[in-house]
Amino acid sequence: MLGKLFGSTSSLPNPRDPGTETTHRHKTVKELRIKPAMLKGIEDLLRGTTMTNLNQAPPDFTALADITSSTLRSTELRKEFKLKIPELLQLERLMREHSSLLQAYREANIQHDAIDFPVYSLTLGSRDPNAPTLLLTGGIHGIERIGSQVLIAWLETLLERLQWDAGLQQQLQQLQLVVMPIMNPVGMFLNQRANGNGVDLNRNAPIDAEGRVPLLGGGHRLGPFLPWYRGRKRGQMEAENIALERVIQRQVFNRPFATVLDLHSGLGMQDRLWFPHAYRKKAIGNVAEYVALKMLWERSYPNHTYLFEPQSIHYLSHGDLWDYFYYQSRAQNQPHFLPLTLEMGSWLWVKKSPRQLFNMAGLFNPQIQHRHTRVLRRHIVLLDFMLAATLNHRNWLPDEKQTGILNQAARSLWF
Repeated sequence: MLGKLFGSTSSLPNPRDPGTETTHRHKTVKELRIKPAMLKGIEDLLRGTTMTNLNQAPPDFTALADITSSTLRSTELRKEFKLKIPELLQLERLMREHSSLLQAYREANIQHDAIDFPVYSLTLGSRDPNAPTLLLTGGIHGIERIGSQVLIAWLETLLERLQWDAGLQQQLQQLQLVVMPIMNPVGMFLNQRANGNGVDLNRNAPIDAEGRVPLLGGGHRLGPFLPWYRGRKRGQMEAENIALERVIQRQVFNRPFATVLDLHSGLGMQDRLWFPHAYRKKAIGNVAEYVALKMLWERSYPNHTYLFEPQSIHYLSHGDLWDYFYYQSRAQNQPHFLPLTLEMGSWLWVKKSPRQLFNMAGLFNPQIQHRHTRVLRRHIVLLDFMLAATLNHRNWLPDEKQTGILNQAARSLWF
């Protein structure tokens, strides 16, 4: 019955006409937006069910970061940072100005050419071990600095609102927010995708694809002289990823519910919300929870333009971090862990400003001022939604009966 409720369009559908079907090059990709008729049908089947409530042990926090060291940089180095990585200076300013509202952790210190580059995590909100957690990350690929900029701009707004917004204050009293806006500071400083060792951080996890991957782009071990280098086989993950893993182990896997939004830019002309798998085409074990979240998003914001889909319907890749952390969560009996990737469609920016083709950073970041400002505000609704959905997860998580129905919906949508 559910199959009749789903339609299909091309892999790059027209958001104004989601019901049409076209062929994009070699294949047709199933429509990713849940249509009103399908939504009503699923809701009728789900009506009258209950939600989930689970608890876990409290986190073990590490020492707070000493951000005074950032003021000890030489004048010359500060000028260089202002030119090449102003996002880091902006983040440190927020840490100083709002030290009463957040806890800053220096999770790693990456050295490159005798310069220290900190990897920070910022924590706001509840310390209750039963409070849900939202983790936001950006800048895993250094050249995709727009992801870091979106997070820092949203964080700045959030911190200002906390000065006067009683509703937001109450919201953050009930959940934990963890933000790592600049995961790859050396790559950002060098204006490159990889880190200082030439390793692509999102091809670096110890997990291999089950199937063919794009040449080079799916990850390789030929060497750091080519992009998408995975690092040495059987070597440990890069320091930046070890820092991320430490944060997840400390502040995510011990919570009853956790979501992640990792910000990137690059593929296509439309913004996409991707969830695992990246290493295999088979549906992820908790795919029903992703369908429930997708329905919640589309029901709440029916005029949105995001495509919500598994990454694997486009391509497979080795070493994906969120595949790796998902299976880590399963191994540690984490009840609910939902990582998502926001892939901002940078080709649209290039289409509107073709001169960006001749600038590597222009392939991944909006470079016209008004367009850049528009992107900074474009994703505010999504980030606010992720906060609300994380806090109110009991109101939309599927139970056992719902899970079976939503698994059928996932098969009709994507698999």
